[in-house]
Amino acid sequence: MGELSGRKKGKLRWSKLYSFSCLRPSISDPSPVQKLFGQPGFSRVVFCNESQLHKIKPYKYPNNYISTTKYNFVTFLPKALFEQFRRVANLYFLLAAALSITSLAPFNPVSLIAPLVFVVGISMLKEAVEDWHRFLQDLNVNSRNVKAHTGNGTFINKQWQSLCVGDVIKVHKNEYFPSDLLLLSSSYEDGLCYVETMNLDGETNLKAKRCLEATLGLDEEPELKNFTATIRCEDPNPSLYTFVGNLEFDNKSYPLSPAQVLLRDSKLRNTDYIYGVVIFSGPDTKVVRNSTISPSKRSQIERKMDHVIYLLFSMLVLISLVTAMGCALVVKSDMVNWWYLRLQEGDPFFSPSKPFVSGFLQFIRALILYGYLIPISLYVSIELVKVLQATLINKDIEMYDEVTCKSVEARTSNLNEELGQVEMILSDKTGTLTCNQMEFRKCSIAGISYGGDVNEVDLAASKRINADMERYQFSFARSDSITESFEMLEFSVADISIQKAALGGKEDIDNLLTGNSRISHAGKESVIKGFNFKDDRLTGKSWIWTSNSYDMTMFFRVMALCHTGIPIEEDQTGKLKYEAESPEEVAFLIASQEFGFKFLRRTQSVMVLKELDPSSGFEVEREYKLLNLLEFSSSRKRMSVIVSNDDGQIFLLCKGADSIILDRLDDHGRSYQQATSSHLSDYAEDGLRTLVFAYRKLEVAEYENWNSIFTRAKTTVGPKRDELLESASEMIEKDLILLGAAAVEDKLQKGVPECIDKLAQAGLKFWLLTGDKKETAVNIGFACSLLGHNMRQFHLSLSKEVENSNQVQAMKDDILHQIESFSLAMSEERSKNAPFALIVDGKALEIALRSDVKNHFFCLAVNCISVICCRVSPKQKALITRSVKAYTGRITLAIGDGANDVGMIQEADIGVGISGMEGMQAVMASDFSLPQFHFLERLLLVHGHWCYKRISKMILYFVYKNILLGLTLFYYELYTAFSGEVLYDDWYMVLFNVMLTSLPVISLGVLEQDVSSEVCLQFPALYQQGQRNIHFSWVRIIGWILNGVVTSLVILTMNIRILSPTAFREEGDVADMAHLGAITYTCVIWTVNCQIALIISHFTWIQHVFIWGSILSWYILLLIYGALPPSYSNRAFHLLVEAIGPAPKYWMVTLLVVVVSLLPYIIHLVIQRTFYPMDDHVIQEMKHFRKDIMDNAMWLREQNNSKTTTHVGFSARVEAKISRLKQQLHHKKA
Repeated sequence: MGELSGRKKGKLRWSKLYSFSCLRPSISDPSPVQKLFGQPGFSRVVFCNESQLHKIKPYKYPNNYISTTKYNFVTFLPKALFEQFRRVANLYFLLAAALSITSLAPFNPVSLIAPLVFVVGISMLKEAVEDWHRFLQDLNVNSRNVKAHTGNGTFINKQWQSLCVGDVIKVHKNEYFPSDLLLLSSSYEDGLCYVETMNLDGETNLKAKRCLEATLGLDEEPELKNFTATIRCEDPNPSLYTFVGNLEFDNKSYPLSPAQVLLRDSKLRNTDYIYGVVIFSGPDTKVVRNSTISPSKRSQIERKMDHVIYLLFSMLVLISLVTAMGCALVVKSDMVNWWYLRLQEGDPFFSPSKPFVSGFLQFIRALILYGYLIPISLYVSIELVKVLQATLINKDIEMYDEVTCKSVEARTSNLNEELGQVEMILSDKTGTLTCNQMEFRKCSIAGISYGGDVNEVDLAASKRINADMERYQFSFARSDSITESFEMLEFSVADISIQKAALGGKEDIDNLLTGNSRISHAGKESVIKGFNFKDDRLTGKSWIWTSNSYDMTMFFRVMALCHTGIPIEEDQTGKLKYEAESPEEVAFLIASQEFGFKFLRRTQSVMVLKELDPSSGFEVEREYKLLNLLEFSSSRKRMSVIVSNDDGQIFLLCKGADSIILDRLDDHGRSYQQATSSHLSDYAEDGLRTLVFAYRKLEVAEYENWNSIFTRAKTTVGPKRDELLESASEMIEKDLILLGAAAVEDKLQKGVPECIDKLAQAGLKFWLLTGDKKETAVNIGFACSLLGHNMRQFHLSLSKEVENSNQVQAMKDDILHQIESFSLAMSEERSKNAPFALIVDGKALEIALRSDVKNHFFCLAVNCISVICCRVSPKQKALITRSVKAYTGRITLAIGDGANDVGMIQEADIGVGISGMEGMQAVMASDFSLPQFHFLERLLLVHGHWCYKRISKMILYFVYKNILLGLTLFYYELYTAFSGEVLYDDWYMVLFNVMLTSLPVISLGVLEQDVSSEVCLQFPALYQQGQRNIHFSWVRIIGWILNGVVTSLVILTMNIRILSPTAFREEGDVADMAHLGAITYTCVIWTVNCQIALIISHFTWIQHVFIWGSILSWYILLLIYGALPPSYSNRAFHLLVEAIGPAPKYWMVTLLVVVVSLLPYIIHLVIQRTFYPMDDHVIQEMKHFRKDIMDNAMWLREQNNSKTTTHVGFSARVEAKISRLKQQLHHKKA
């Protein structure tokens, strides 16, 4: 390796794309760090290229296999059984099944054990199938291949799961890193590589990483043959932004930093390949450490259902106690006088000498007998219904994305009804709301705005007020300069045409947009990727004849030269494609190419443009010498390059945030400041991301003097280096001349603002959690309508002084003081109905989430319309989600697309993953996956609303029908003086829930619709029924229990009163217990099936077949069962054919009892719909009378009346636009 060490200095050269931040000198004195190794938290030792040493202790580490499943082969049975028997009803039936094998049971043991095994088995099978799908997705990730070194300088394909700590691997461009790696070398000779960490922190900017100089020569496969080294570093931890370690190589120790570490699930970009050695694998990687254990989620309705079971169990115990006490009293006092019973002392159930023993045994027997109060088949029916609901969600053609050829997938069916009760949505930004694409949209040059400004908001606003659209954004800073008269006159024509189109409505506007090439429509897809700009004044060459052509030329030069991009390939049309550290730079390079300033190539010191020469009108190729590059950073918020042209003139070209650049302008460079500031405000309102362009011409002597200072600062080693570099930058980045501003759009996914608008109308609140910087997050907030200019924004962040002090108490005091002041301002302005938005920085959020500050923070946050959290780590996302759930008690939904969103997705009540372009980690951890964000609207407002009402109705109906059946047994016990006789045959009881009433309730749970999907979307306020839990409130639950109590009493009482006093048949036969049981059971079957027919709002042929078929199946069952020999059919032998069937009284009683039993519910229905109708009742009647077609004005009026005032979403932006237009019209008239 000595030869290698001698070669590396000769090979040290710049890559084409570089950044000073990754080239900072290493720690000069590694001894303080060295002392940490071997201590707790710093005990990891990695033997590079010797992974076999990590297969034995003490250096044995986990392999690279990861799992997101809830079970494995060993834990499935105990865990799944625990899941099933933590349900109260299942515990009860387990006890009942155990007691059924004793003499206490009134039924055959099989009739109790078989349903329990069936119910638990089906539920466990469902859990197994869902977990198997998770296992297959894990297998897909773990089976990915990567090139791994096997010795002798050869590399072979190796599965991710087979990688071990110490393995040397080769990762190619656009591939994900399979583990946390130490970068050894790259395709660039200076060891640089570029990494996209969007899956980790949500940032789209590329991160520059650089290997140590000591390993630069390890850039070819044969040179790795004899490579060995030892890494001593920190133990596995979740911190994404820190790393402490040393590399011991060639008898020297080199300190390591995060700049040399490549994290799992980040992607290699702009670099052909890298070599790296595995430091952390599988569960030890930082991204997995940031994830949480896949939780077992239960819906709010399912948890409440446990309390309903408690109530039913209490009823069961109560009536069992009544039975036991009644039996004891009768046996002791009355039954001894009934000589014809011939009571035996040996019969413990009826022992006059031991009445309390008899009462206790009757209590145990009654617990089993009345067990039908607790519906055992409810759980398995719900499981089946939820699976079918999930299938319908998956098959919804309206949620199929033709672009990605993917559809919505319900990855678990446990939470379907929870979709209808969501109150808070916590969303990631990058890849969730946005497409990860930047588009150049508008620019302001020399005080003139270019690029169309007519978007959907403008069109909707102009149509609403039916007034002239005020084209103030196309004004040219109200300049009276004669030289600008050409531009002013030309564009006034466009103003008039737009005003006429606005008066004519949307159709005329669409025609105008088609005909006017200067106006870009936000909804139209751009032909050129990254360039959605239409304005003939720039895309044509007419600008070269204008008076300010020099400023325009300099503007385009800044755009084409001030960047870190590189051209990578040329397409068939001769246009170049580019890659850069940030997507904004790529958009600027594409735009400059379209404007005639094509960036051709760069070397270490030269940048070459093919630019349009204003003097000749021809394109010429020019070289610019790159003298210095002052990088962009989150603290500087600007970037500059210093270049010299062919004439030796030196220019500083600068771009950055308006708050930074405008303060650095020369007094003579502010000519366009007022107009540019106005345009910046307009662009920000449209949610565009803006950068201001400026330049400065430097004298040679001034530059040389400054360059010597900058060079000394750059080569300084120590903590003062950053301070010296910043000071040197301040010296040169001043006295700038303003050129204008450019606006790019972080392209939103299709339909995001409209989706947010509908969900806001439905009463949902949004929190945006992103790892991106504050400015980017705020721009997206405006673009997707989470923020508006009419909102009062509270920015919660630590002051620089407090942050630098690094004292926790001071930070807490600072945050608490800000929260207190914000709360005071909120209370003062609340009377004005002013909306508020809270924007929180990552470091401030870390303090705000501490236990003694958390309550104050959430008290402020939940009263804001929107909350945006920036620079949030994956752990913080999960912590925020958990805290929001705990503090508000509301049902939360988290949605994201990257590995950094996994913790948040798992922590929320409902986790939704976007199955986009970037990995599948979020999808694998989610409960539901969507191809695009806007499908969330239909998932919640349609399927969520339906599933909530279906499950609620289904549970209430189940409780009703089981109480009805169970209490008829209890009333019969009372009637027979606690004789212990069972009114119904055993098989009647078994088949009641399994066959005779099961299919109608399943059709209710799967196919019920109170309103159609179109109405759900037209009336989003209907969703609030689920948020208020109207359909599964305790009032509803008690109401249905009382309905079952009354109905059962009516059925048994009427049957006894009608059948007992008179003969049953013409021959004078009276009804015995078999007759009474069969007739009463018939009335029960008819009543419960007619009751569900009254519940159902949306009938299909399936419901009709199931409901009336269930009634018919009872007669078929009675016929077949009665045809069996008496040893099998018992008292039911030929019961229908010979006994009750021929008797007219049987059919008359059935009709009369059913009508009277259903009468209370029908009366309740009439009163409610007449005097206290709900929203869905009104809509149902309007649809029934076809008011949506015959009286469209009424339909639209009801639709508008149902809308609530919101301050977020598309509608809110339209309202704000209308308000501004009206104000401008008022001022114009005045």
